[in-house]
Amino acid sequence: MKNIIPMCINTMLTHTIRTAVLLCILGMLAVQANTVLDQIVAVVESDVITETELVERINVLRAQAGPDAQLPESNVLAAQVLERMILERLQIDWGQRRGIQVDDLSLDQAMRNLAARNNMDLNGFRNVLLKQGIDYVTFREQIRTEMIINQVRRRAIDANIKISENEIDALLESQKNQLDNDLEYRLSHILIQLPQNPTPSDIASARESIETLYERANTGESFTQLAIAHSQAQDALEGGDLGWRSRQQLPNVFSQELAGMQTGDISNILRSSSGFHIFRIIDTRGDQVMLVEQVLARHILIRPNAVRSKQEVINDLNNLRTRIINGDDFGELAKAHSEDPGSSVNGGSLGWSTPNVYAPAFRDQITRLAPNTLSEPFETKFGWHILEVLGTRQHDNSLEARRNQVRDYLRQRKIEEETELWQRQLRDESYVENRVFSDDS
Repeated sequence: MKNIIPMCINTMLTHTIRTAVLLCILGMLAVQANTVLDQIVAVVESDVITETELVERINVLRAQAGPDAQLPESNVLAAQVLERMILERLQIDWGQRRGIQVDDLSLDQAMRNLAARNNMDLNGFRNVLLKQGIDYVTFREQIRTEMIINQVRRRAIDANIKISENEIDALLESQKNQLDNDLEYRLSHILIQLPQNPTPSDIASARESIETLYERANTGESFTQLAIAHSQAQDALEGGDLGWRSRQQLPNVFSQELAGMQTGDISNILRSSSGFHIFRIIDTRGDQVMLVEQVLARHILIRPNAVRSKQEVINDLNNLRTRIINGDDFGELAKAHSEDPGSSVNGGSLGWSTPNVYAPAFRDQITRLAPNTLSEPFETKFGWHILEVLGTRQHDNSLEARRNQVRDYLRQRKIEEETELWQRQLRDESYVENRVFSDDS
C-alpha cells in the first residue's frame, strides 16, 4: 500500500495545503495524547484555539520535519505555531464576514483533483486515507479551510496588485548594467518584525534581537535553525527558505545587498517597512538563453450571426479559400472580408508568435499545418477561420521572457510585501488574547 501522505504533499501547490494533508495525522496522535487538557490557549475575535489543537499542530510539524530535524525548544516552537494558527483564524474570520466560502461542489471537485493527482478515484483515495488512520471528513474540511484562506488572500491582496509597464521598464533599466542579470539566488532569511507604528523602544528591542542573531550566525550557528527558532516571517518554520529567485524577484533591500556577496555569505543587517532582516545565500545558478519556435501566420475570420448561419459562413470561407488557391491575394481578401479588426488591416497577418499564445483550436491548426498551405475552414470560440502558415523560425525569446519574468516578479514581490503588511494590520486591529505567550516572550 502506498503511503498517501508524501504523495499528497508532492501534489499540493502551497505550503498551507501540505499542512492540511499533515493535519489528518492528528487523529492518531491525539488519541495517544489522552492526558492533554482541552484548555483555551488563545482567543481570536469570537473564536478560540485550544491546547489540544495547538498540541496537534505541533505534532504535525514534528511529523513533517522528521525524526532527525533540529527543531527549536518546545516553548519557542509552540509560540511560533500558535502565532501561525492565530493568523489563520483571523484570515478565516475576515473571509466569513465578507461571505467568502467554498461550497460542497467546489470542495468535491478539489478532492477529486487531489485523488487524480495520486492516480486514484475518490473512493480509492478515501479508502487509502482510512487505512492509514486519517479521518476523511477532517481531511476534507481542512482542505476547505485552506481554500477559503487562498480566496481571502486573493481578494484582500492579489486583486489590488497592479504592475505598470513603466515599473517594468524602470526595473529593467536599473538592472541593465549588472553582470548577474541571468543569475538566480536561493536565499534563507530571518525577520524580526516591527509593529505598524514602532516606538523608539520597539526599534531598539528589535535591533538588539537581530544583532544577536547576526553575531550567532556569523560565529557558526546554523542559519536555518536560527530562522526556525527566532524568525518572525511566515516561512520561519521552513528555515526562512525563499526558494530560487532572480534579483528582480527579491525585495529591494535584499537585491541591493547582493553586490559582492558569494554563496554562503550572510548579509549585513537590513531595515525595511516590515522590520529588520538578515539573509544568507544558500546557492546560485545561471539562466540560459531561451529559444522558442515562432510561426508567422495569417487568417480570415467570419462569425455566424442572426442573419448568417454557420453553414453560410463555412460556404463563404470555402469560396474565399478557392479564390486564394486560384491566385487572388490573401491579404486583400482578408482586408475586405475578415471580421478580426486587429489583423484585417494588416492583411490578416498575426505576426511572429509562439503557437501557445493562441486559443487551443487555433494553436492545433497552426502546429499541424505545413508552411504555405491553406487550412480548411475550422471553428474556434471566436468564430470560423481559414488559416495560412507563412513560415517558422527559432527565436531568442530571452528579452521577452525576461520582461514577463520581471512582471511576474514585481507582482509576486508586491503580493508578499502587501500580505505581510496586511496580516500585521489584521493582527493589530483584531481582538487576540494569547493566554500562553506574551508579545515579548
